[in-house]
Amino acid sequence: MKKFFLLLLTAFLFIGCSSDDDTIYDYIGTWSGTYEGSDKGVWNIVVDNAGKVTGTMHSDVNNENYNISGNLSTSGDLTAVVGLPSKGDFRGTLNTDKKGNGNWSNSLPTPAKSGSWKGEKK
Repeated sequence: MKKFFLLLLTAFLFIGCSSDDDTIYDYIGTWSGTYEGSDKGVWNIVVDNAGKVTGTMHSDVNNENYNISGNLSTSGDLTAVVGLPSKGDFRGTLNTDKKGNGNWSNSLPTPAKSGSWKGEKK
């Protein structure tokens, strides 16, 4: 009976453990960096414990701020919209090594602009 109990306990331990240790908690906090392309500047986002992303892009060219809002998956995939109003995309990947990169686009102000971004967790 004792062996059966130990076997059952071991089985429950293996079932309860997951090989996928990614959680949103690895990404919670403030991230910032730079963007470049047909516009350039800095960006800053905050990831909350539900994976909601909010922040801004500041254009050095136009001296304007654009809102960023979206979501982050538990694997670090960022899907957000950018603009004032939202007329663009801010997409990429945040990594558990506290680095991130991706692409952005914005159709306002005209002409449409796009490029890449990179940054890190603060």
